[in-house]
Amino acid sequence: MRPASEEELSGMVRAARGPLVVRGGGTRSVGRPVAGEMLETGDLSGIRLYEPGALTLVAGAGTALAEVEAALAAEGQRLPFEPMDMRALLGIEGVPTVGGMVSANASGPRRVQAGACRDSLIGVRFVDGTGTIVKNGGRVMKNVTGYDLVKLMAGAWGTLGVLSECSFKLLPVPEAQASLRSAAMAPQEAVAMMSRALGTPYEVNGAARDAEGRVALRIEGFDAQVRYRLAALEEALGGDWERVEGAASAELWQGIRDVTAFAGHAGDVWRISVRPSDAPEIVARADCPVVMDWGGGLLWACCDPGRDLRADLGAFRGHATLIRGSEATRAALPAFQPEPAPVAALSAGLRAKFDPRGVLNPGLMG
Repeated sequence: MRPASEEELSGMVRAARGPLVVRGGGTRSVGRPVAGEMLETGDLSGIRLYEPGALTLVAGAGTALAEVEAALAAEGQRLPFEPMDMRALLGIEGVPTVGGMVSANASGPRRVQAGACRDSLIGVRFVDGTGTIVKNGGRVMKNVTGYDLVKLMAGAWGTLGVLSECSFKLLPVPEAQASLRSAAMAPQEAVAMMSRALGTPYEVNGAARDAEGRVALRIEGFDAQVRYRLAALEEALGGDWERVEGAASAELWQGIRDVTAFAGHAGDVWRISVRPSDAPEIVARADCPVVMDWGGGLLWACCDPGRDLRADLGAFRGHATLIRGSEATRAALPAFQPEPAPVAALSAGLRAKFDPRGVLNPGLMG
């Protein structure tokens, strides 16, 4: 099924007599495999409203992310949260869409400064599991009243509703960017260094440690400001740093954003959210190649196929999500962190409210 309008989408969901596999561009195949009828949103596309002066954009959920980014680039603007492209990591083709990005709450290295996808999302339209069309938020900033369903839909992976339209606040593209890159550091040293950098007044908006152990720090802004702040940061941190500027810096951070270090390499990939101070211990427990982002708050671990890394990590403050694994592994292991009983009860209550028949991606997050 491939609805061409929100009304058609509503009718298709209402008429469903079994599970629906909600699919955008097919580039974020995460979670337990779902057996059901395919519901594709690719025709719910197009930029509905773009006001560069107001820094806002509204697009259909099936709109290709590349189309949105091209329109924004023409006006010197961008989505603040640097959405990840999973295609290389997952080894799949397809076209990333606005709805898939929001459903996954896809957020890249700039999250440490600009926030996550949900923080730039100001409005949504979606169809819930009963076929009801729901609107929340709007097309301008500071518009949410009542329940904030906008935030709820970001990261729900299509289990609460099928997105039909999304509205975003935007930011201008800075004039320049540059990065500092270190020699290899142990995890403890790297986290301490990234913490120091993020604590300076020099507005570091990227702090990562690559698979080879090198720390990278990014600064963006007006060219003269970037040069000054980069030199000041280098002096404040001490040690020997390599400067990476312009297009080379952009390429460096695209690789960190998309975890290309693990693309094409055998093994399962887990996404682990932790307190940065706990990251070195988690890296030691994982005992496999790890990429750090968000100053140590986000870890990407590439481990042996079929390994239950979550079980091996034991108890920790955070959560681990299986992002890449065989279909058999994804069927055998919960892809998403099992929730504590009180949280699980809230989640079940929300799903019962928004999808009482259990037809939208049932079991995907189970």
